[in-house]
Amino acid sequence: MARYGMIIDVDKCNGCYNCFLACKDEYDGNDYPPISFAQTASGKPWMQIIEKERGTWPKVKMEFIPLPCLHCEEALCVRKASDGEVYRRPDGIVLIDPEKSKGKREIVSTCPYRVISWNEEKGIPQKCTFCAHLLDQGWKQPRCVEACPSGALVFGDLDDPESEISGKIGSGNMEEFHPEYGLKPNVRYMNLPKRFIAGEVVLKDRQDQCAEGVTVVLKAGGGDQICRTDFLGDFEFEGLESDRAYTIVVEHEGYEKRELSVKPGRDMNLGEILLERAG
Repeated sequence: MARYGMIIDVDKCNGCYNCFLACKDEYDGNDYPPISFAQTASGKPWMQIIEKERGTWPKVKMEFIPLPCLHCEEALCVRKASDGEVYRRPDGIVLIDPEKSKGKREIVSTCPYRVISWNEEKGIPQKCTFCAHLLDQGWKQPRCVEACPSGALVFGDLDDPESEISGKIGSGNMEEFHPEYGLKPNVRYMNLPKRFIAGEVVLKDRQDQCAEGVTVVLKAGGGDQICRTDFLGDFEFEGLESDRAYTIVVEHEGYEKRELSVKPGRDMNLGEILLERAG
């Protein structure tokens, strides 16, 4: 028996909303008993896209984080069900029984990820099903994964060592969305946004020219990162921890070295860093 899961690579998601649209196309107005009843056109999507704006002008980024049901191994919605209205199949898919759950609005609040919605029209809670009705017909992946043009969504059998998803998990570069919940989700992430530090180097005696190729070092107690400024004099370090202190060292031949101590509790733009001529 397969044990299904998904990996979402945030770096590959460009915010096209194809997964969102494919989900709507599959479930809006379509019943698939006993697995699910139809979504309503105005209802909360089962595949949410979290839009995360980062940084401050002019160093601004936009990240898109797809968020379906995470089909947790320790799902609170299953734990708190009183009569099997929420259950986990042997293949790991967590489902809400559309008959048994009628009128049980309290199920919505059992999920800390807020991926369960209330269908006012039908009086039932609803969420992503991993397209279980299609998998049961022999499909290899849900509609959202099929529709993703960038390969940001990968679906498969977590227990099959030959599957693509197992290979990615084997790389060790996996993260949980809100690991503090401790629910062991079977949807895992790669490259969730952390903190970044950016800035621009300016040579004080040549301010009419961009300072390209200046060495900038991020010191973090042994795990140093090194980059060189681009053709605009800009630099950036990504994937930093918000509770950690860092030192930025800026060096260029013929100029005085600059050091700055930073602790990125938020995404930081250091602005212009002026280098003085040595001597």
